[in-house]
Amino acid sequence: MQVDPLAPLLELADVRPAFDAARAAVDAAMRHRALRRSGGPVAAEVALRSSVASAALDTHGFDLEGVRAGVVTDPVVQGALRATAALDGLTGTWAKAPRQVLARLHTLIARDVVPEAWLGRPVKPESVPRLDALSALVTGGTRVPVLVQAAVVHGELLALKAFEGPNGVVARAAARLTLIGGGLDPRGLLAMDVGHRSREPEYVGAANAFATGTPDGLRSWLRHYASAAERAAEELVDICESAAYAQ
Repeated sequence: MQVDPLAPLLELADVRPAFDAARAAVDAAMRHRALRRSGGPVAAEVALRSSVASAALDTHGFDLEGVRAGVVTDPVVQGALRATAALDGLTGTWAKAPRQVLARLHTLIARDVVPEAWLGRPVKPESVPRLDALSALVTGGTRVPVLVQAAVVHGELLALKAFEGPNGVVARAAARLTLIGGGLDPRGLLAMDVGHRSREPEYVGAANAFATGTPDGLRSWLRHYASAAERAAEELVDICESAAYAQ
């Protein structure tokens, strides 16, 4: 029987309990009563907050209300919004042709940031074999929990820096696609990027640690990811409570 390449990650110290706790928090948030009547508006708010947070993590931070009002024209923010809006339509393709989806995401995100000839193309030839290996995982090469899969997709794309411009926004969009397509967050309600933004110094440090490939580095990133998921679950509950109050 083929060995799952990601299975050893769950045996790192404290990783499995951290992800179990994160999954429990996410499942509880997804059961919020407001989602029965206000699921659409909640998803729209999550999408907005996620896009703004993701752009901010790539040093393009702007006030949420300014983005909501449509007065922020920053190209990275606009690219993050375009990518988030496209996620639902890319979910099916992600599980079959992830390289194609990554190219599409980069084109959406970096359209007004990098030269057109660079859109959708890895800029580092040495990143291609690792992109291929990551694609094999996405298309069925692992059976670890989807939250762990998303953490690996996210961390690996950050480490590779395969695309020119706002590579981090691409990595975060791909991770969200993994959660949506994997069934943990089918409605796009989990604002993971808000979770990362709320712990930004830890996010940056843990991502750099992941890039080392050492057990301690991987553990640092995975524990951060689980904590970010819990924070995202809290954000969903807050948005749901506001939606319920507004009814």
